[in-house]
Amino acid sequence: MSVESLFPRLEPLLTKVGKPIQYVGGELNSVVKEWDGARVRWALMYPDAYEVGVPNQGVQILYEVLNEREGVLAERAYAVWPDLEELMREHGVPHFTVDAHRPLAAFDVLGISFASEMGYTNMLTALDLAGIPLRSRDRTDDHPIVLAGGHAAFNPEPIADFLDAVVLGDGEEISLAVTETVRAFKDEGRPGGRDGLLLRLAASGGVYVPRFFDVAYHGDGRIASYTPNRPGVPGTVQKHTVMDLDGWPYPKRPIVPTAESVHERYSVEIFRGCTRGCRFCQAGMITRPVRERSRETVTSMVEEGVAASGFQEVGLLSLSSADHSEIGDIAKGLADRYEGTNTGLSLPSTRVDAFNIDLANELTRNGRRSGLTFAPEGGSERMRRVINKMVTEEDLIRTVTAAYAAGWRQVKLYFMCGLPTEEDEDVLAIADLAAEVIRTGREVTGRKDIRCTVSIGGFVPKPQTPFQWAAQTPHEVVDARLRKLRDALRGDRRYGKSIGLRYHEGRPSVVEGLLSRGDRRVGRVIEEVWRSGGRFDGWSEHFSYERWERAAVTGLAGLPVDLDWFTTRERDEEEVLPWDHLDAGLDRSWLWQDWQDSLHGEESLEVDDCRWTPCYDCGVCPSMGTNIQINAPAEGRPLLPLTVE
Repeated sequence: MSVESLFPRLEPLLTKVGKPIQYVGGELNSVVKEWDGARVRWALMYPDAYEVGVPNQGVQILYEVLNEREGVLAERAYAVWPDLEELMREHGVPHFTVDAHRPLAAFDVLGISFASEMGYTNMLTALDLAGIPLRSRDRTDDHPIVLAGGHAAFNPEPIADFLDAVVLGDGEEISLAVTETVRAFKDEGRPGGRDGLLLRLAASGGVYVPRFFDVAYHGDGRIASYTPNRPGVPGTVQKHTVMDLDGWPYPKRPIVPTAESVHERYSVEIFRGCTRGCRFCQAGMITRPVRERSRETVTSMVEEGVAASGFQEVGLLSLSSADHSEIGDIAKGLADRYEGTNTGLSLPSTRVDAFNIDLANELTRNGRRSGLTFAPEGGSERMRRVINKMVTEEDLIRTVTAAYAAGWRQVKLYFMCGLPTEEDEDVLAIADLAAEVIRTGREVTGRKDIRCTVSIGGFVPKPQTPFQWAAQTPHEVVDARLRKLRDALRGDRRYGKSIGLRYHEGRPSVVEGLLSRGDRRVGRVIEEVWRSGGRFDGWSEHFSYERWERAAVTGLAGLPVDLDWFTTRERDEEEVLPWDHLDAGLDRSWLWQDWQDSLHGEESLEVDDCRWTPCYDCGVCPSMGTNIQINAPAEGRPLLPLTVE
């Protein structure tokens, strides 16, 4: 039975909202398939605004992978802003996809990709607007399977009551496996109903169904155990790892947004995974091992993607793109190919070998030379040893000197505040480092127009990292240290006017910490925030710490836990963590030892990158049946993070 488009009911509302174009769809390379021609239908949602969600690489990849399959249909959905939400409620218009404006409740699977925990309240808005019961236990055979993925899914427990299923890791293969399970289930007449389908998914050990696990607690609030409550459900759920990325060259035809978005470029993931071993970095830990795409595949993807989209910027993406063993050849080849055109190259959020001038020049050959971003992360050398970011002040100054001498005039330095064992002096060292950057820049160029911007984010301990046991620094302490740093920079008469400071206050990081390491009891806090108006919590203009604080008091009343218990409390080795039954491949004892190795200050032990050194037994490859895939031997070891802007 066909499902009608909601657009005739939606269109009259769009004249009354901001940026109505974001709800219209019809973008270049979008896909609309016949409803009746599909046996399995996916709605893929990114729980944030269109401008943030439409460039998301994960959603774009799955959108193409699924739509290429015969008998499978996939459409996209994004969060609606509060002005449209109010009108949709008033006029009874349910949440829709942007491709064909079909109601989310009509699909077989509603897949939600969480890059950040701050999208949880938007998920509840979408479910409620769609007419899908918030809690898994209240859904019937007529409702879609609500399935979560993305980095935040490595601890889905705070939203476990709202989810039917969770997948960990790479989505390409598991999305197809889920599709075939749903297809077979429907073809066989839906035996066992909704639970029958969820049992099929859970039995593989590759899909987590939260309500098939019971949680027991100790009297002091700590978790005692996670136990499967259905026969045939494995006690541990494993992440998915795609090997041979050359066999998955997606996206081939990227969506070209109709409204302005945060990234106006064609992005190619040149490799997946990172083994740098930065102790704070969840993305690096959960995506291991490193798997490179070949130079030939990257080149062909860029050529086809640019031709299909018309984008004038190509982003060569990964967690540390300049670590690709063929990055020099890739960059030069693409720069040669697009020289004289309007197409430029970028390496967002990457690292290079002590700043490779040749590489940076290739990347800016067709573009403007505006600035470079380096990420020492810690202000003092002691702090950088603690977090395993093995960069000395001499390394940084040498790199910056080379950049200024090569013609750059502006450098951005990224740090974190609130790291484990951090003291005021570690943060104040940032001011000394920034001043030395300006002094050096002026010296090597003979110019006064040298600029340095210091950008600081609050540290949040994340699951599946060595810091998962750490106490989060209270927001009052973070804010006090940032004020001292601001005063130190402003008080520098020689260099202060050449140094900009950007930072976020500590309170949003506390909420992120609650959602990152919380357990199922936090779900009632999230719902309370949502019911009291919480939306778009990742946006400073919509975020309210007071709302979250009140909801934590109300939602956790009568329990031996509170906001501080989930955030500023250090865990011990034996404590059962909310994600211990979800296997990212990392050996728990290795993570604990790396946490202990970080606590020695100046004597903290370094963990080398296993791409270039012998294996250090993190456990991923043997437990996941995977291995590092590198195309060519690299020369030297990359040292510093760099973004060419």
